[in-house]
Amino acid sequence: MDLGLRGRTALVTGGSKGIGYAVAEEFAREGVNLHLAARTEHELAAAAKKLEDAYGVDVTIHPVDLSDRNKRDALARECAHVDILVNNAGAVPGGSLDDVDEDTWRATWDLKQFGYVGITRIVYKEMCRRKRGVIINIVGTGGIVTSANYICGGLNNCALIHFTYSLGGASVRHNVRVCGVNPGATETDRLKGLREKREAMAEGDKEAWRQELFAKYAYGRPAHPHEISGMVAFLASDRASYISGTMMTVDGGAVSRGGT
Repeated sequence: MDLGLRGRTALVTGGSKGIGYAVAEEFAREGVNLHLAARTEHELAAAAKKLEDAYGVDVTIHPVDLSDRNKRDALARECAHVDILVNNAGAVPGGSLDDVDEDTWRATWDLKQFGYVGITRIVYKEMCRRKRGVIINIVGTGGIVTSANYICGGLNNCALIHFTYSLGGASVRHNVRVCGVNPGATETDRLKGLREKREAMAEGDKEAWRQELFAKYAYGRPAHPHEISGMVAFLASDRASYISGTMMTVDGGAVSRGGT
């Protein structure tokens, strides 16, 4: 489907792998020129080459630690001209209140919560001035379903969902849309790491534990990243021109089953 995005420009944070890369590829397929931001330069360079070779779009990379306020704000100012902003960078750890110490808690919130808010603050202002633009926040179902074993991430996601609702309700007055996607469990390196950590903590038969976990997913598997990125591309397009101030949940019905 041609979403009418050709020639537009997007900034995708956390764009070198996982959901972020899938979003970047979805945009590239639609003819969107890209700015990709992440910590690791060689991963960004590899992602950019793949996208340029496959789709012929322009890709600019920004190796930057988005938990550093000064660097984050410099990136936002440099990319304030973009038509689409996708906030995606984040690595909030799993674990209980006792598992996540305060320094780790603050560091991960600097990256995800304050990263999203800080970049949005600068890009949103410019979009409002131009009277056009779309901001999409990739958050997560941990902000909808409570879990003591994902307490740091759940609280973070809950705040970002509220942020998206609040800003997106007002942004339409400036012809800017703000909305978001709540992915459920998605097959990324990060999910694999969380799964391995929980597997190591499991008692008894590890294979039985793994089979039980996968049985909880829709179709016996987590989502593929492209199942998230398709929703993001739709929301960025004019086909979603009346959607703002809301979150789209893509989780195979997990929340409707009580979070499993």
